[in-house]
Parts: sequence; structure tokens; C-alpha cells
Amino acid sequence: MFKSTYFYKGIVLTFILALHFFLAEAQTAMGAEPARPPKPLTDWLLDNSAFKADVYQGQSPKEIAISNGLIRRTFRLAPNAATVGLDNLITGESLLRGVKPEAEITIDGITYAVGGLKGQPNYAYLRTEWIDQLTNDQASLQFTGYEVSQPKAPFEWKQVRHHTANLDWPPKGVHLRMDYRMPLPDELVQSGKSLPSDYGRKQLMATDFKALDAAWKTTVSKAHPRSSFINEGKVGEIYTPQNTSIFAERSLTGDVHLVEATIDPGTDRSGDWAPGLALVYPDRTIKFSLTPGGHVNDQGRSLFSVWDGEKETKIAGERVNPEFNGAVSLRIRWDDTGIYCEAKIPNETWRLVEKLAPQKGKPTSVRIGKMDAKGQATDNKDDLGELVRLHVTHFAAYGDYNQAATNAAAKEANRAVKVSVHYELYDGIPVMAKWITIDNQSKSAVTLDRFTSEIIAAVEDGSAVEARKYLPHTPNIHVETDMAFASFDADDANHHVVHWGPDPEYNTQVNYLKLTPCLLKVSPEVGPGQLIAPGKSFTSFRTFVMPFDGYDRERNGLAQRKMYRTLAPWTTENPLMMHARFADWDRVKVAIDQAAEVGFEMVILTFGSGFDIENNSPEYLAEMKKYADYAKSKGVEIGGYSLLASRKIGNGQDVVMPEGMTPTFGNSPCIGSEWGEAYFQKLYNFYQQTGFTLLEHDGSYPGDVCTSHDHPGHRGYEDSQWNQYQVISDFYQWCRSQGIYLNVPDYYYLAGSNKSGMGYREVNWSLPRAQQLVHTRQNIYDGSWVKRSSMGWMFVPLTEYHGGGAAATIEPLNEHLDHYEGMITSNLGGGVQACYRGPRLYDTEETKAMVTGWVDWYKSHRSVLEGDIIHLRRPDGRDIDYWLNVNPGGEEKGLLSVYNPLDVPIKKEIYVPLYYTGLSQRAVVSDRDGVAKTYDLDREYGIRLEVDVPANGFEWLLIK
Repeated sequence: MFKSTYFYKGIVLTFILALHFFLAEAQTAMGAEPARPPKPLTDWLLDNSAFKADVYQGQSPKEIAISNGLIRRTFRLAPNAATVGLDNLITGESLLRGVKPEAEITIDGITYAVGGLKGQPNYAYLRTEWIDQLTNDQASLQFTGYEVSQPKAPFEWKQVRHHTANLDWPPKGVHLRMDYRMPLPDELVQSGKSLPSDYGRKQLMATDFKALDAAWKTTVSKAHPRSSFINEGKVGEIYTPQNTSIFAERSLTGDVHLVEATIDPGTDRSGDWAPGLALVYPDRTIKFSLTPGGHVNDQGRSLFSVWDGEKETKIAGERVNPEFNGAVSLRIRWDDTGIYCEAKIPNETWRLVEKLAPQKGKPTSVRIGKMDAKGQATDNKDDLGELVRLHVTHFAAYGDYNQAATNAAAKEANRAVKVSVHYELYDGIPVMAKWITIDNQSKSAVTLDRFTSEIIAAVEDGSAVEARKYLPHTPNIHVETDMAFASFDADDANHHVVHWGPDPEYNTQVNYLKLTPCLLKVSPEVGPGQLIAPGKSFTSFRTFVMPFDGYDRERNGLAQRKMYRTLAPWTTENPLMMHARFADWDRVKVAIDQAAEVGFEMVILTFGSGFDIENNSPEYLAEMKKYADYAKSKGVEIGGYSLLASRKIGNGQDVVMPEGMTPTFGNSPCIGSEWGEAYFQKLYNFYQQTGFTLLEHDGSYPGDVCTSHDHPGHRGYEDSQWNQYQVISDFYQWCRSQGIYLNVPDYYYLAGSNKSGMGYREVNWSLPRAQQLVHTRQNIYDGSWVKRSSMGWMFVPLTEYHGGGAAATIEPLNEHLDHYEGMITSNLGGGVQACYRGPRLYDTEETKAMVTGWVDWYKSHRSVLEGDIIHLRRPDGRDIDYWLNVNPGGEEKGLLSVYNPLDVPIKKEIYVPLYYTGLSQRAVVSDRDGVAKTYDLDREYGIRLEVDVPANGFEWLLIK
């Protein structure tokens, strides 16, 4: 069947010989990893200077490892490349239980594994001796070589304002690029891989069931008078009791080797009488069906089933667990190697569900519709079930594979498309980045339909025999990407790309339904649908994987905060900000002057102020340049507000959502529309012309898709999300390169944003002032577990905001000086910047002195206050609340902030853990008057302090 394969086999043999030579050369040039102690000698959260990243020779000559003494990833390079080790060197744990491909890509409708090895006998664990027995899948992309280099910055960071000292950009570490070639067409076919039906095959017959020609014969149950294959004039629409048989059958003539059908199960939730596709042989019938209602003990979950002519496999495909939302395509193909039952779920490619032994002879006919479990025309007379409606919409039959029929462009593209998988491991943190690039060196464009850039068969976090309502926890590994949106929370903002699911190859797991979420796949839910032109390339988003070294909430949060400090160091920029309530020159000038006098560093022309960033008239831009020049002369930055999503443009410029879906914020323009393109051009032009250095970008792109085919920025649904995200992330990264500060109420940190909201409910600023104070500190306490204090803004409305009247309002400032001071100390005492929204920062000399005093205090202790918050006692309005800011690398190791929400003074002893200050023996604690006392640390690295906090007051203690 396979002709002219000697040429291709010669290529493969040449590659194998070259690879062995390459591995021998690499072994002589690369050193072994230094011996590591069972546990690192220092805590990386306190001192990470010893943990340098590099690539080393593995324990086998066929292996390399990328390691920094905190985590290690080991790759086997032959017969193909695959991850065979992922180790947490802090705990000594192996995080990997199985070998998977390094990535997956779908190009022009065909899904390819990138690297990987097959043949692992048990996916509960991976023994070293098994690795040598693993084999290559010739249908996957084949490893050709690697290159080691230094990390390169994905975009520029122009450092123009205060930030944490001694931060490297790009972060120091090591970059490993592993290259792969595409498989050749014959390699794909020989592998038995699920390919598009027309790949090298001629279509012999087809129907869309608009009509039923004479070749089809229908078999209809007599159990109900409405039972029909043609319901209400619609051919292929089956209407019948659930447990009855109705199908269409036709003879198979010619050299048919593949049949396929598309079925929308509609309301049918059958088990044994499930809709499907059947092949009729002279001595047996083979049925492949989808069972939307599952079987007994399947808890109503959708499955596939197969009858092989002798026995039924009710759980075909090892519980692939498809979600039947709409039409599903089933097909059966056969050759000398076996019978392959394959399925295609909406928006996916063909996948193998079950392979059966080859049969003698040829099938004589094919059946489509509802049959019993054996593919026959019987009914369940004891239980006919409710009436159901389903629809058969397509049938086609194809001949045998013919190499000559394989598209020449596809052959050429497979030889000339190069895929690279990139890994970066950084000095000092247990974080590994990963992404893929696709370089089209062919003469034809190719379409990247889908990609999965990270696949890890991780050790499960626990076992649960049942999963009736709650699944086991996902593995103790933090995963996020730089394609995050629509949330203030990292996990929530990445839910559309980071997927923990069941591993269909893990057959020995404890969970009865095999639902343990222990397989990580990182891939966009939509698209990207990118057309890669000849000579062009595609780069995916970056995935960051960080194994935790325990389950302590504070420690894991500190790890995440250190990750952001390393990978998004611009988030340590933390200017003091005023939200100017009005945008006319006289009042903006007052705001700039007052900000300069009290030490604030930035003025923002806030929402509702009259500022209009979309006004690109020369006169308006000149006026705004005047504002910026004046602010600069005062040592103050100036910026403004713009709203993107949550508004309606009309005239065909908004996102066109799929049926049944609405935009995230109710309304949203499409970034790929003509309006969207013009909007971003106005933003670029505004900042280039005016000298403004901040953008508060409200309603940032939340991931809304668009089905329009008329917008110039995308072709349709499949590329709409990717293209829109690229536009906004490119703009944010340009801002980063220009030193433009970005306040974005969304999780765009890794794409260039400086700050998001700490997390608060806006209408709470209409509560009485005393309640606002407690909410402020609760918001900071709760919002700083994984975000650094500099990453989240708070809010201080100086004028009425969302109602509440005089009882909720600070203005006149001098009449509510205690409350104003409490709001300032509650924020600055945590290293947090609030948006002070109003026409002025002070109204009397007394008010000015109070604001100036606390700003000066903040700046004098800025390094420690902008360190990490250690959470000690959450505000509850019933007793003192307090937190500890730490900076183990600074002279000032800690600053304890204590707040009293009560109307009476509180004097009491509290316990303060000092481990994360880096102190180990003793601490010198000074009060606000400079009186110092030395304390010996106990075995838990803590001390006991007596604090005396005035009624409704604030006290702080400095620790060295």
C-alpha cells in the first residue's frame, strides 16, 4: 500500500546517524550538574544568590537537564526528545509520573505531537529502566537539535521611575531551544494516526441528507406512530422513543476503506440504543456509537461505545469523556492493520477512540442512526423511554490511501516547517518558562489552527475513589501565562488557557471514573487560527510553571510574589498617585502644584474629569502637551484615563458574539474592527505627541471573541481572540518600552502592565467613614497574598463617590483630618498606593502638614514598606489588626504596622514571626520615637512585643 518510501526512509536514517553524532559531540562539550545536597542549604525566599541556572549533561548520554538547584527538568533526546524528569529539588520530590509530547500543534487540520515517546506501561509512576524501552512515534515531530543561550527580553522595560533596586531585565538564567522537523506524509499514514478523511484518499460517495436517494434504505421502529427517519419533512431527523431503532442503510460499493457520519444527538441520552455508525460484514456487525447519557454507574456522563461483533466496550477510549455540545462526527476506517473507530468533537480534530482487530473480507453496507448495542434493529420493549429528537446531517465514504493523491503543497510544507520549543530557567527562583515558535520556510502559507505549548503528566495531589461532587485537588504547582485577562486573580485570569484534566492514559489511578485532574495542558480555548505566510513565523504566549515547596499559604504567596518581582519587575514601580477630579487647566494646575508640594509623584486625569484621550485634534494635543510640560517642570508625572470595553460603539464595530453568548462586560467594541484600529492609533499618537507618561486603561480586553468576517483585524471567530489580544499586548509592551505607567484593572502584569486593583467593591466607598477604614485594610490584607503591595491600587475618594452623603465623604478635608490620616496610614503602612480622587490633596496648612509628614515617612522607609506583606491578624473591627512588611535584603528588615479600629486605646502583647525578615538570632526593634530594644528570636524565629495603640489610631515599629 505504501509506495516510494525508500527515499523517505533514507532521510530518516541519515537523521538518526546525524543525531547520534550530535549527541556524542554534545556530551563532550557539556558538563555534569554539580552535586546537590538533599535540601538546599539556604532558603531561596531569603537568599537566592546561590541558585544559578544552566544546562547539564544528564545521567544518560542521551539526556540533558536544565537545572538551577531548585527545580530540574530532564530531557531524553533519542529516539525522540521528551521530558523524562521534573524534580522539585527543594523537597526532593519527583513531579512527573509519565512521558508526554513536549507540545501539540494542529496545522491545516492535522494534529501533531511535538516530540514525545510512547510505550510507558503504567502512568502512575515512571521507572528509569522503562525510559530505555520507550519508542518513537513516527507521526510526531522529530527532534533535530538544541541550542543553549541566555534569556532575551520579550520586550523593553524603560526604567524611568523608582522601583525595587537590583532587578535584572531580562532576568538572568539560561535559555534552551529544542528544534523539531515535521513528519513526512508517508510517516503519518504508516503510523496509523487520525488524519483528515480526505488526506490522500478519494471521496467515493457523500450526502448531506437534504434528500434521501434510492441508495439508502430506512429501518424504522414500529413501537411508536411518530417514529421516523424523516421528521416533519426534515431528512435525517430521527424522532422516536429513546430505546428504539431507526437507521438508514446503504451498500458499500467500490474500494471503500473509510466511512464517516455527523450526528447531532439533540435530546437523545441513550445508552444501549445510542446513535452511531455501523459496518455490516457477512458474519458480524461492528457498531461505533456516542452515548450522551452514559451507562449505569457513569453518573450521566457522555461516553463512546464500541461493539466489535462479539463483545461491547461500553467505555471506549478509556473514558475520553467528550462533551457533546452540538454535532459529533464518527468514522470507521480499516486496513490490514486493524479497524479504527475515531471521533471529532466540535472545534477539534479527529482522534482515535478504539482500535479493533482487522476483519476478513469487506463490509457490505453501512448503517447510520439509532441501533441497539449490537448494531441491530431491535427495541427495548420493556422500556421504550421518552420520545427523543436527533439529527443525522452528513455521510461520506472514501477509498484507500494513495500516496500520489497527497497534496503536493502539504508534502512541501511538512519538509519546510520548523517548530522550536523554548525553555527558560531563571536564577534564584523555581520557575520555568516555556513557549513554542513555528517557522514557515515553505513556499505556501499554513494555518495554525490550535496549539498546546505545555503538557505535563504530573503526580496527583491526592486520591479520591469517588468524584460525585468534588474532584481531587490539582497538583501543588502554580501555572500562569502572559495571555491572562478578565480577572484580578491569576488562576481565574488564566482559566481559558491553563487546563488541569484527567489523563486518558492513566488507567491505574484510584478514581473510579478516572477523573483525577493530573494532566496539565496549556492551550487557548479558541484558535489561534493564525495564517503563517511563507517566510514568516509564529510565537505562542509564554507559560510559567512554578512548583510550590509546601502548602503554607504565606510561603506559597511569597513564592508567587517573588516570581512577579523577577519576571515583571516593572510591577515594583509604585508612584504616589492623585486622581484629579477635573481636567480644566486651572484645576489641573492646582492638582500638580499640590502633588509636588506634598511629595506625590503622579497626577491622573480621572474618569468623569472631562479628559478625552480619543480627541486627536492638533489643538487638544497641544493643550495636553502644555499640561505634561508643566507637570514635568514640577517633578510630577501626568497621565489620563481611557475606557475600552463595557461600552457600545455600534455601526458594526462591536464584537459579534456566537449565539447564546454575551460580551464579558455586556458591551464591547471589537479591537479588530475599523474603530478598534483607529482607537489604538489614537493612543499611540497621543503619547508620542503629548509627553503624558501614564494610562489608566479601564475595561481592558477581557477575551471576547468575534464572529464577524467584516473586521479588518481578524478573519472570523477562530483568530479573533488571538488577534485582539496581540493588539493590546503589543500596545502595553510598547508603553513599557516608552516608560509609560499602566494602571489596568486586569491581570496583564506579564504583558507589561504595572498595577491592577487590589480588589474592592466600589459602592463600599459610600459607607460611613469608619467602616471604609476597616474595609480598606481588609482589602489590602486579602489582596496581598499573591500580589506584591505595589501591584494593587486602592481607592480614597476625597469627594462623594457612589453616594453616602456627608457621613461617607472626607471633604472638607480639614474637618475629617483623623479619617483622612487613617486612610493614608492604612495604605502607606502596607506599601500600597491609593487613587486619591478629588480636586485637591489639602485644604489647610494643617492638612498639608499631615499629608506631607506621612509621605515623607513613607519615602524614608520605602524599601521595606514596598517589600512583602506577612499576614498576621486580619482586620475585623473588634481588635487590633496588623501586618509586617519585610525586606530581608535591606538594612531595614521589617516594619510592623498596627491599627486600632476601636474608640478606646489597646495595649497588649502580640507575637511577631520574623523568619521572612532574614533575621535568625536577634532583632533590634525601634518605635516611632527612635527608642530601640533588642530581642532574642525564639526557635520559631519570632519575638513577643507589647504594643500600645491609641483609639482609632496607628502605631508602627521598625525592625533591623
